[in-house]
Amino acid sequence: MALDQARKAEKRVMDASGDLPPLLGVPLAVKDLDPVAGVPTTYGSRTASAAPAPADSGTVARLRAAGALFLGKTNTPEFGSTCYTENSVAPPTRNPWNPDLSPGGSSGGSAAAVAAGLASVAHGSDGGGSLRIPASACGLVGLKPTRGRVSGGPGRADLMGLATAGPLTRTVLDAALVLDAMSGSGSGDHHAAPPPPPGGTFTACAAREPGRLRIGHYAHTGSAEIPVHPHVLAAHEEALRLLDALGHRVEEIPEPGDAHFGGTYRDDFRVLWTAMASAVPVDPAREHELEPVNRWLRERARATPVPVLMAAWGRLQQGVRSLAAATEPYDAVLSPALALPPVPIGHFTGGGPEEEFRLMNEFTPFASVHNVSGRPSVSLPLHLSPDGLPIGAMLTGRHGGEGTLLSLAAQLEQACPWSHRAPPLWHH
Repeated sequence: MALDQARKAEKRVMDASGDLPPLLGVPLAVKDLDPVAGVPTTYGSRTASAAPAPADSGTVARLRAAGALFLGKTNTPEFGSTCYTENSVAPPTRNPWNPDLSPGGSSGGSAAAVAAGLASVAHGSDGGGSLRIPASACGLVGLKPTRGRVSGGPGRADLMGLATAGPLTRTVLDAALVLDAMSGSGSGDHHAAPPPPPGGTFTACAAREPGRLRIGHYAHTGSAEIPVHPHVLAAHEEALRLLDALGHRVEEIPEPGDAHFGGTYRDDFRVLWTAMASAVPVDPAREHELEPVNRWLRERARATPVPVLMAAWGRLQQGVRSLAAATEPYDAVLSPALALPPVPIGHFTGGGPEEEFRLMNEFTPFASVHNVSGRPSVSLPLHLSPDGLPIGAMLTGRHGGEGTLLSLAAQLEQACPWSHRAPPLWHH
């Protein structure tokens, strides 16, 4: 399939008399939560149909129109429910930096494909950190756009607006280019992002100097008291020094969960996450085939009264408004992407679903608040740990502020280049 697409792309180049699509001939992998016409979509689950998808998802259709070559589907945990990429339909996805380690998730297959050089860029999605988590673990740029920037339709429900498609790439400019190709609204969308930035494209933003910015930062988890690994704290301090050296004004701010969500953030987000897990259609006769964590999440959702769900969602929305007001003076906010460096395959499993959920929270306490807020957020591979593993720095912008975020990210990449870094397997 990819070779046939490549031949057609080559013919278009040879026959072209005008502008060509921006991704023409670029090899791209698609996360196996989005349908690609003619290819089965497993959703990482044994309960999925093996029939080929009849049509592309909306995001895949836009990437196809932009000229991308689809190399294939990439592995994902069942329904994208976890922050690691292990399931019952495929072997566990391994981190190219060390195959004993996890690439994170849920876009772990896409991240591993780009980090290993199997694809130039990849499509992923992010409902609670699922682009930024594997980007941090695999040494990539992982960009979660503003809510509504990338339409999920037709074919994918918007649900509560937590999830959005986005790119996984090796450079900021590539992330901007893929975001330009992905962006667009669709009929029936629940959310709409602000208009594109001045100049019309995010690619143009990535080529501009950001000017002197005011940046808030935090690296603690407040009352959750989740330990942050010393290598992660060292990476955060290194990012602060770099921002200061570039002339930006950097100020410490409170951890959002305590400061703006009344200390109930993690409990309320868990209610939403269980509701999302329960929304995936599964034949009741096949529920026993689901992964244990998804059976557990769906059981919890069925035991949660609707008023409890609505109250949790209401408190989170109030917190988002408080967070927006408090951070409005800042052009961006810096935090770690993860609390830990990459962890071993099997780190999360074996102790039962409740223990698994606790370990996931301890691994990724920083990312999901920006899914709730809907703000754009990016993990950048600024740091390597003393043992040679990537650790991401996460920058989050204002609502609709991908342009400023990309401009700042590109400046950081120029000051601290990372594209020459590659997993050890590249050197063999």
